[in-house]
Amino acid sequence: MTDITGTGTTLDLGPQAEELARLVAGVGDGQLADPTPCPEYRVRHLLGHLAGLAAAFRDAARKDLGVTTDTSPGSALPDVAPGWREELPKVLAELAEAWRDPAAWTGMTRAGGVDLPGEIAGLVVIDELVIHGWDLARATGRPYAPDQAALRACHDFLAASVDDPDRGEIFGPVVPVGPEASLLARAVGLGGRDPEWAPRP
Repeated sequence: MTDITGTGTTLDLGPQAEELARLVAGVGDGQLADPTPCPEYRVRHLLGHLAGLAAAFRDAARKDLGVTTDTSPGSALPDVAPGWREELPKVLAELAEAWRDPAAWTGMTRAGGVDLPGEIAGLVVIDELVIHGWDLARATGRPYAPDQAALRACHDFLAASVDDPDRGEIFGPVVPVGPEASLLARAVGLGGRDPEWAPRP
């Protein structure tokens, strides 16, 4: 069993998935066209991206490879689909359950059309859930309380990528933060976001 928490167990994605589902439930129809910290995404596109990645990494955990795991996230601008309010929380719960299986963290799998070890896929999806949770909270003006174990794993994963020459293909440039910044702000900066981002009035 892969130990990414320092406790001898894999990380339970459930609490972070639940926090994200809470944010999704609070999105108003009038907010779907609002900007997000991702310059190319409006809120509706961010929600569409979350739905796609949740399905892809659910299936990656199950080693159920196919259309969901083979599609590159940059192949088209994502968008919400009919029934997204019911479907997205459901897929997030399925994602968390799939990653509770220790086998999800072992062997090889695929996501976004890229073959990668299960352990790395798990870290990638933790990063996606934590950072995009912040994106959605900031875009919709909601408080955000990420799961602390997921946040720590996200921060450490991003910190390890700082000197990776391929980093620019995945994340934006690191945004420096002050020494007194919170762990969330440091993770957000490492993820290429400005922790002070807010929608323009």
